Parts: sequence; C-alpha cells; structure tokens
Amino acid sequence: MEDVRFWVMTSSALPISFYDRSTLVVARELLGCHIHLDEVVLRIVETEAYLPNDTACHAFRGRTPRNEPMWGPPGYAYVYLCYGIHTLLNFVTEREGVAAAVLIRGCEVVEGHEVVTSRRGGRRDLIGPGKVGQALALDTSWTGRPLQGPLLVSRGSPPTQVEAKPRVGIDYAEPADRDAPWRFLARG
Repeated sequence: MEDVRFWVMTSSALPISFYDRSTLVVARELLGCHIHLDEVVLRIVETEAYLPNDTACHAFRGRTPRNEPMWGPPGYAYVYLCYGIHTLLNFVTEREGVAAAVLIRGCEVVEGHEVVTSRRGGRRDLIGPGKVGQALALDTSWTGRPLQGPLLVSRGSPPTQVEAKPRVGIDYAEPADRDAPWRFLARG
C-alpha cells in the first residue's frame, strides 16, 4: 500500500522545470501548493525569495558547505539550522550554478493535524519558517534532497489574492534588498 501511495504522490510532484525559473515567479506560484512528507500535508501560504545578488541571500558571499545546495540543481531542498534552534526549509530555484532559493515562511495544515499538533507541543499555527520545519520534523539531513519524494511539492489551489511585502529578519542586508517586496502572502 505504501508503494502505491508513494507512486501516486510522486506522479503529482511539481516537475523540476517548475523550479528552473525566476525565483520571484516561483515564490509567488508556490502559494497554494502542497508540501507532502509522510502523513503530513501542508498548504503553502507565505514565501520569501532570495536572489543571487541579494545581500540577504546565504550565497551572497560565495559557496560554502552550508549553502552548497543553493547552487543547484533546481527542485532540491535547502534546509539549514537558524540560531541553532529552528530548521528552515527552502526550495532551490533558477538554473544550476545560480544560487537562489525560496524560503517557506508559512503554511496551513491540510492532513496530519494530530501529528503536527504533537510535534508543535499542542499548537497548530504554522506562520513562521521554524514552525514549518517543526511540523514536518525536518533536520539538516534533508538538505540537498530532490523535492520528488518522500518530501515533495504538488499543485494545490492558488490563492485569490497575493500580497507582496518586504522580507523580515534581514536587518543585515543592504537597504534596497531589505525593502524589496519579495515576501509573498496568500490572501482569500
């Protein structure tokens, strides 16, 4: 039975070509898509784009062992530990060799409510990237894995409205990057 479910899920995964495009386009179009991992399914409601020449991007200063997955290929996970506490999930975008990714900032639970509630200490809210990582029980061993299964992303219902705002938590970035409206929120 699990093999059949995996095959069905894999066949509905977004193709690699979805991620092999402009990071800003991918960040917008991920809204409403579903993240699947084991019995948990989450609907993406908030994203942030990180571009190659962006001073807030982890790859801005060059390639390191930590940010290596950001350099491609597209359609892979970039998972890192923030402040030594929160595990954050990003999807690598653009062509191979161009370091860019979309941070998954917020989700809604579609399936696996009990599992998420247990992992989150009785809470279900998933607005905040660390909460998303916790709901999926991710750790840094997921970095560099393709988003084709067991962690995969499928189409969902696009939001009726998308709001673009500046990203949060990037005070260290240059003002133009700090103020760029590269955080996307699903509305409606």
